[in-house]
Amino acid sequence: MQQPTGWKQKLFTIIFEADTKAGRSFDLALLFFIVVSLVVVMLQSIPSVNARHGELLYSIEWIITILFTIEYILRMAVVNRPWKYVTSFYGIVDLLAILPTWFSLVFPFSHFLLAIRALRLIRVFRILKLSQFVHEGNSIVLAMKASARRIGIFLSFVLLLSVILGSLVYVAEAGDNERFSSIPQSIYWAIVTITTVGYGDISPVTVMGKFIASFVMLLGYAIIAVPTGIVTVELSKGLHKEEVKSQACPNCAAYGHDFDAKYCKFCGHQL
Repeated sequence: MQQPTGWKQKLFTIIFEADTKAGRSFDLALLFFIVVSLVVVMLQSIPSVNARHGELLYSIEWIITILFTIEYILRMAVVNRPWKYVTSFYGIVDLLAILPTWFSLVFPFSHFLLAIRALRLIRVFRILKLSQFVHEGNSIVLAMKASARRIGIFLSFVLLLSVILGSLVYVAEAGDNERFSSIPQSIYWAIVTITTVGYGDISPVTVMGKFIASFVMLLGYAIIAVPTGIVTVELSKGLHKEEVKSQACPNCAAYGHDFDAKYCKFCGHQL
């Protein structure tokens, strides 16, 4: 496979790379329009503002949508395998950023889909693709993956504990507190309390119920620390791993390659 050449290479460098002056300028412009589009979405959801400035906001939205559409087409044009980009995570996000507005022209009752435009915020992560951001992001993802099994076992233990404590408080409160009307309701209370959320919609009134509640509250603080510690250990292990570079694959537009990689780990194309 050949690298993009001529105008395609120049556009690829501007659109997909952040290590050049032109690439950084493009990313800053893209960031500006993303922020403006999100502000427009929020303002359109305020009835009083939309009533006064609806036409202006509508015009701005269409200008931004057209710019994003042109950008999306250019991204497909400069990669060797457009379908790889279209089906990638960022390709799907880019498409969802423009579809709702176009759908509103064809389907009059699809206005509620415009809220999906808030997904444009995800595109900010594409802009923050400098090495340090990619490296830190990958470190967190890898730490979560490495911790998944232990966190899953821990959550199973918490769920089992919630069932036991919920059943105990149900026995303690039954007959004296109508809010603890069933074991599932009591388990809900246990989960809310053990996670330190504490809505306050249900609370025990008996001495035994309050004693159990006190135990659950203290236990909640200890439980919060466990998954944090698990993930922290995995993050520490990843500190000595090599960084990844910000270069995008010219074939499939994927990021996240090892710092010394010569070929794309997703499609095998030469970087």
